[in-house]
Amino acid sequence: MSSASKSPWLLHYNASSCNGCDIEILAALTPVYDVERFGIINTGNPAHADIFVVTGGVNEQNKAVLKNIYDQIPEPKVVVAVGICASSGGVFRECYNISGGVDTIIPVDVYVPGCSVRPEALIEGIVKALGVLEEKRAAMEAKK
Repeated sequence: MSSASKSPWLLHYNASSCNGCDIEILAALTPVYDVERFGIINTGNPAHADIFVVTGGVNEQNKAVLKNIYDQIPEPKVVVAVGICASSGGVFRECYNISGGVDTIIPVDVYVPGCSVRPEALIEGIVKALGVLEEKRAAMEAKK
């Protein structure tokens, strides 16, 4: 991966997870793991985000919210499904209220497996997402 042309900002959304992966995301932001060394900043505004990080399985209550947030993020954007629940519904996939993983609603670029995801795996997934983001930016520039 070449160096990023700008510092990527990520937006985190909890789609009904158990909070295990959410705690690990916060751990990746602490000085122990320091994901900010890659220039990554956590934002709360979809208009500023480049990478959409989603945890938890999708249910009926958050389908529309998930799609709405995704649509508010400007192109190019990358979606990272963090944890087995976001990837496939996980241990809850047979529950009456779980529709499946994030990819049943929006396209996912990077899957980070685990229950719960270790901060090291999350950082690896975000670094892969940076590569995907650069590829998407280059493709957009080539179309101009």
